[in-house]
Amino acid sequence: MKATGIVRRIDDLGRVVIPKEIRRTMRIREGAPLEIYTSRDGEVIFKKYSLLGGVEDFAVELCETMSRSTGEICAVTDRDTIIAVAGGSKRELLGKRISPELERIMESRKIYRREAQEEEVAVTDSGDKLRVRVAAPILAEGDLLGLVLFVGGEGAAPAEEPEYKLAQTIAAFLGRHMES
Repeated sequence: MKATGIVRRIDDLGRVVIPKEIRRTMRIREGAPLEIYTSRDGEVIFKKYSLLGGVEDFAVELCETMSRSTGEICAVTDRDTIIAVAGGSKRELLGKRISPELERIMESRKIYRREAQEEEVAVTDSGDKLRVRVAAPILAEGDLLGLVLFVGGEGAAPAEEPEYKLAQTIAAFLGRHMES
């Protein structure tokens, strides 16, 4: 944990304002759910809540199945980070924050498939060489939960129809699973 040097007072309704700089850096949007933890040392910790956090093991199994079926690198993200990876590059991807470009794709709520003439989209914001081939949004009851991805290296061929359809199907399946 690192100190910011910012001090805020609690108002008469028990509210604390999280400064704009921290919200921007941590990508905390208005209305975003936060989980509250306390420590024995008297610390109160706010953590971004992931609606997909409870299905990480399930997402790993789905990624492994997709990867075995296609021979490709597959991943599942929540709104901010990659929560499951299979098919390689686990160290480069797992737990990393998604790139701003990928976040914009997610916010569009449309399935993305890189075409040959398009500029490649980085998977993470950490400067790795992995690029998005397909990104299918996971939607549950109208809420955007994350993405199902097929990933390739720089210059990888665009995804073919089976990967496109599989990502779309798995995203829809995860969305339905979260609704029940």
